[in-house]
Amino acid sequence: MIYKILWLFFAYGFFGWVMETVTAAVRRRHFENRGLLDGPLCAIYGFAGVLLSLALPELRGNWLFLFLGSAIWSTVLEWIAGHILERSWYGRWWDYSAIRWNLDGYICLPYSALWGVLGSMAVQWGTPFLLNLYGFLPGTAGKVVLWVLVGLTAIDAAGSLIALYGRQGLMPRLERVDGAITRLTLGLRDWLSRLTRRRLERVFGTLDVAQALERKRTRSQTAVFAQGACFYKIFLLFFIGAFLGDVTETLFCRATAGVWMSRSSVVWGPFSLVWGIALGAATALLYKYKDRSDRFLFLAGTFLGGAYEYLCSVFTELCFGTVFWDYSQIPFNLGGRINLLYCFFWGIAAVVWMKGLYPPFSRWIERIPARVGKPLTWALALFMAANVTVSAMALTRYDRRCRGVEAESGWERMMDEHYGDEVMERIYPNATRA
Repeated sequence: MIYKILWLFFAYGFFGWVMETVTAAVRRRHFENRGLLDGPLCAIYGFAGVLLSLALPELRGNWLFLFLGSAIWSTVLEWIAGHILERSWYGRWWDYSAIRWNLDGYICLPYSALWGVLGSMAVQWGTPFLLNLYGFLPGTAGKVVLWVLVGLTAIDAAGSLIALYGRQGLMPRLERVDGAITRLTLGLRDWLSRLTRRRLERVFGTLDVAQALERKRTRSQTAVFAQGACFYKIFLLFFIGAFLGDVTETLFCRATAGVWMSRSSVVWGPFSLVWGIALGAATALLYKYKDRSDRFLFLAGTFLGGAYEYLCSVFTELCFGTVFWDYSQIPFNLGGRINLLYCFFWGIAAVVWMKGLYPPFSRWIERIPARVGKPLTWALALFMAANVTVSAMALTRYDRRCRGVEAESGWERMMDEHYGDEVMERIYPNATRA
């Protein structure tokens, strides 16, 4: 599975780079390298191709929802990437401010529609074709090719970081390989330009690294702990949201079904990762728009929440072979993974959170002394990392045990001893085999 994912990543990343180059040539503009590396690879296209290929294959033939899913998730990726790049030393790499119906220049409706069309074509025809093509490669040869590409990408990334920080000459051999990758990329670029009868100029905008790093240091220097939407605040909100989400679902089950039922996502403690991730991600994505209208937040929450819940359903089923919820009996559902009513709930939750609950939670977190808050955050992060790891191992072993696979390794025997069927059924009472 991992080799197929790598194959799709490199294939879509390269196709994205080709599309950007050809588009630049047709428009008679300078070459714009949308990728973070010197090689012929646009990573955001690679990630988008893999995400859509894994999450949306069951929507093939259902063109409306395939288009919506492709458009929403591609737009979310572009939105996230735009924010991350601008907050890092890379700066802003694209700006749609001159296009109608844009959101702060990061995304815009015309390009979202384009991503929906391209994503639909990729899921419907592109991914099956690429996987069939990979199947023609001899097993060992295909794996070797992919590992070579991984190695070259790692070298390219290291060389780009060295150049970015102005440390040329630090690793001469690595830099020579990275230079060869750059020359190959430029050669491919010029060849594509000639095919479209346009010669692209070799223009890669300069970046004042010193100023970028100074801005980054300035942002990090603050007397208030967890100011703004920084890592410490987002993680603590994730932790709080995971706990409160589990408590809320437990009380809801008690009130509606009359039973106490575990709603935890992990084996240690009452934590619902779906709620925690949703709360942290919503804060990170919508923080800049917290003062926008309720209508805007409701629509953003509805679309983002529905797409997020759908992806969580696909991910857990692919990884653990288990279905944790099924909305097939609720009207207006999509494959039992999401339904219109609950999507509206996500929208309402976004408004309630950003307008009502986030401000006091934010103030409480910021009152924590930095000398306490930072080590506390890292301690909780280590705990949750271990919790998620052990939970994933327990669920994986539970799935294999249900399929009659005997324990062979030490970790499998340990999972059988501490997290047998009775324990797993108590923690995950609604989990069913896919």
